[in-house]
Amino acid sequence: MSENFTNKDNKAYNKGLTKYILSLLLFGSNGIVASNITLSSYEIVLLRTLLGSLLLLVLFLITKGTFTFMKNKKALFNLIISGIAMGSSWMFLYEAYKQIGVSMSSLLYYCGPVIVIALSPVVFKEKLTPITFGGFITVLVGIIFLNGTEYSSSQNLWGIFCGLMSAITYALMVIFNKKAKSITGLENSLLQLITSFFTVLIFVGITKGYSIEITGNELPYILILGFLNTGIGCYLYFSSIGKLKVQTVSICGYIEPLSAVLFSLIILKEHLNFMQITGAI
Repeated sequence: MSENFTNKDNKAYNKGLTKYILSLLLFGSNGIVASNITLSSYEIVLLRTLLGSLLLLVLFLITKGTFTFMKNKKALFNLIISGIAMGSSWMFLYEAYKQIGVSMSSLLYYCGPVIVIALSPVVFKEKLTPITFGGFITVLVGIIFLNGTEYSSSQNLWGIFCGLMSAITYALMVIFNKKAKSITGLENSLLQLITSFFTVLIFVGITKGYSIEITGNELPYILILGFLNTGIGCYLYFSSIGKLKVQTVSICGYIEPLSAVLFSLIILKEHLNFMQITGAI
């Protein structure tokens, strides 16, 4: 019985890890897709959360899913906080892209896993083993090599603040989603994304209004970003991280920036210098 239970646990873990990695690869292609969209960063985030939410809602209805979130108010509260954090994180990140560039913003954003790793022994009672710590340091050095070579000397404090806040809200997103254990699968992803959408909707309404002009050439990329990269990506992401250790989520999360660099290399024909190649390895 014990062996069967262990095998079952291993299969669930491996399935969760596979879904998580697929979601990271989708997220890693966001920059490629978004490069074909001329809308402001906030408008892009608004549309991607809207379309992603609609897709997941349709899938939830087609599969005859049942909402269970009212059975556990504490889990629902944690999930709402996680959704607000996700919407905020994306807005901070895209604003940082605009202010201080992609490379510096990415360096700041991926301090988020550092925060999660640091808090995991306290929040989730997970031991930080030497192997885990070594793996974490390795990927952290890798991301510095990948993006640090294009470090911007800009003294744009607002951009740096946005980058740091994207990291903090990323950490909050992961931590609070992990705490919403009783809300799983498609329901978890749907509620998370809907909460993010309304967070962005309120912010955009207050600051910019809802007048968005979309050209015909941009529409296919908006649909891909919203339905595939956000809708399917978020389902794979949030339906998997509950089955994984926080430290695994944090360390493997660096597959996203690595894939973003590789996609740029393959699709956009961008070149890597020696330091970036070393960082990728």
